[in-house]
Amino acid sequence: MEWLNQLPLFFLVFVRITSFFMTAPIFMMRDVPGPFKIGLAFFLSVISLSFSGMPEAIPLDSLFWLLVVKEALVGICMGFTASLVLYAIQVAGIFIDMQSGFALASMFDPQTGVQTPLTGRFKYTLAILFLLSLNGHHLLIRGIFTSFEWIAVDHWIPAISDGRLSSFLTETFGRMFETAFLIAVPIAGALFLVDVALGIVAKTVPQMNVFVIGLPLKIMVNFMMMLIVLPGFFFVLKKLFADMIESLQAIIKIMGA
Repeated sequence: MEWLNQLPLFFLVFVRITSFFMTAPIFMMRDVPGPFKIGLAFFLSVISLSFSGMPEAIPLDSLFWLLVVKEALVGICMGFTASLVLYAIQVAGIFIDMQSGFALASMFDPQTGVQTPLTGRFKYTLAILFLLSLNGHHLLIRGIFTSFEWIAVDHWIPAISDGRLSSFLTETFGRMFETAFLIAVPIAGALFLVDVALGIVAKTVPQMNVFVIGLPLKIMVNFMMMLIVLPGFFFVLKKLFADMIESLQAIIKIMGA
């Protein structure tokens, strides 16, 4: 039967899409039920089989399992690249919480299973909601579809072995910290000035206990600065989402070259 010959090809496509959902923004969240992820990956795989350029059949031989590993790496690398851009928001929250004193009150994130900063979690939630409002999940699905046009299912990827992929991921990782620093500078810089002012007060007025008034003052300044810079935060998110799509396109072209 013809559909039996398509099963190896379908399995490879399914592995790539499932691996992408494991690491991509929105889809990797634990709030998204597992059966929904598997079902969506299944139907997207069925749709992908109709794309032009897909091989008619893939032999089920010893090289097939190497192709399975390759497809898993492709999906994970694509999802991880898209997620790195959004991780910058949480890293910026860590910088801010270290200055404001909220680092002592980290909360448990049920989506990742680790402790996350309060400010980072708040900004990350805003970013996810804003991404959904812009139909960013549709762009991510379009990205995984585009990967089948650039990255052949039945061929190995030279970029994995020649270092181009690792160089690109390293560069993206460095840009993530740079972006996080730029996001955190307005609030963290204001809190640093508060620390400087408290240090001057402690030297000029030794009778004043700066440790008692310091933490409430920094929390107040933190909230005031957050209200001031919050409208501009959404303009930053637009730039971040554009960088996310560009990074996703870049890694697809690198692996498909």
